[in-house]
Amino acid sequence: MSDTIYALASAAGRAGVAVYRLSGDRTAAALTVLTRKALPRPRHVMRSHLFDQTGDAIDDGLVVWFPAPGSFTGEDVAELHLHGGRAVALALAEALAALGLRPAEPGEFSRRAFLNGKMDLTKAEAIADLVNAETSAQRRQALRQMDGGLTRLTEGWRARLVSALAHLEAVIDFADEDIPDGLMEQAGDEVRALTADLRAHLADGHRGERLRDGLHIAILGAPNAGKSSLLNRLAGRDAAIVSAQAGTTRDVIEIHLDLAGWPVVMADTAGLRHAAEEIEAEGVRRALARAEAADLKLAVFDAGLLPALDAATLEVIDDATLVVLNKADVAAGDLPTLVHDRPAVGLSAKSGAGLEDLIEALGREVEARFALGSAPVLTRARYRAAVEEAVQALSRFDPTCGVELAAEDLRLSARAVGRITGRVEVDEVLDVIFHEFCIGK
Repeated sequence: MSDTIYALASAAGRAGVAVYRLSGDRTAAALTVLTRKALPRPRHVMRSHLFDQTGDAIDDGLVVWFPAPGSFTGEDVAELHLHGGRAVALALAEALAALGLRPAEPGEFSRRAFLNGKMDLTKAEAIADLVNAETSAQRRQALRQMDGGLTRLTEGWRARLVSALAHLEAVIDFADEDIPDGLMEQAGDEVRALTADLRAHLADGHRGERLRDGLHIAILGAPNAGKSSLLNRLAGRDAAIVSAQAGTTRDVIEIHLDLAGWPVVMADTAGLRHAAEEIEAEGVRRALARAEAADLKLAVFDAGLLPALDAATLEVIDDATLVVLNKADVAAGDLPTLVHDRPAVGLSAKSGAGLEDLIEALGREVEARFALGSAPVLTRARYRAAVEEAVQALSRFDPTCGVELAAEDLRLSARAVGRITGRVEVDEVLDVIFHEFCIGK
């Protein structure tokens, strides 16, 4: 934290413009040496040449000055907007090193912002999610978290736990003082309500994590139903081998898609049938395992064989299945709109006819299951683990077995929730006690 750091804040590689960020106590001095000018007005852009220690010009660019504490990291920060060439980058790095600055470690700017109280851990992680977002749904989720939705939710939980804990601590430590009656009952009511709230968020189907990592959709069906052709059509390239020979697909083939704004991992699987050959049998086993783990399934049937439907494929249909009637161009008669009470979409993977209807239907299915509601969601495994630990502590809460033990359970629960944002304050309980109960006047 005592070092002054710098890093390329824009994408690496040759570009028209590259943005370099500096942070630390030596930023102001470095800026005046580089520009040979007085510091610019805070948050105003100044055009200037930058020079090295020998007086040679490095580049002609723009400079922005953010004095502490009103900056991203809470320290003195500067941004240099220069041309994005390799020679400029090397010259600037040499000049900054001569001034005593060092390259930043990965994530160090955000770490300093957290340590200086400019953001909590959830917002820091939201920045990483926004940088890595590949679809509009991922972007919206990251922006909501950056805006503090998850922070407000978890801080609300922690405030309720601290209040309940303060009630018990008042009973323990100030029994001889004039404190209100019914504190134990109030704490018990709060614990029961909060436990129900926490469990409701844990029972959300992992929506936030699945949206962040990508939803898994498995394509299932009999050999030669057109699964690989459908995968290639969705991918817009030849991702899977297509052959008239049954059993061509032996292993699971995955592609990553942006499906109507949703991140999707689409998996083509081996044809479902009884296979005597060992390798194909293993492929079928993996197909069924992928179906079991998938968020959604596409059950593909050969429409040219209607009204007959493959029995093995019918067995995998459940409430998380969308039926695809492929080869609709060679079907005899009208196609059914429902198969086993699940929506059915007709298309031709060969020509692409009906593909947009399938994408729209998939989008509706994903939206129904994973759309973000008004309440923030848990987007990382560590958030979920912290909430689960808090619930475990609250499930042990029982003042009849000892007020001190019950208070410790509340303390452990508050500490677990506090780890989500990085806040674990030990003095808050006393603050509540003295402000709410006026102990000792």
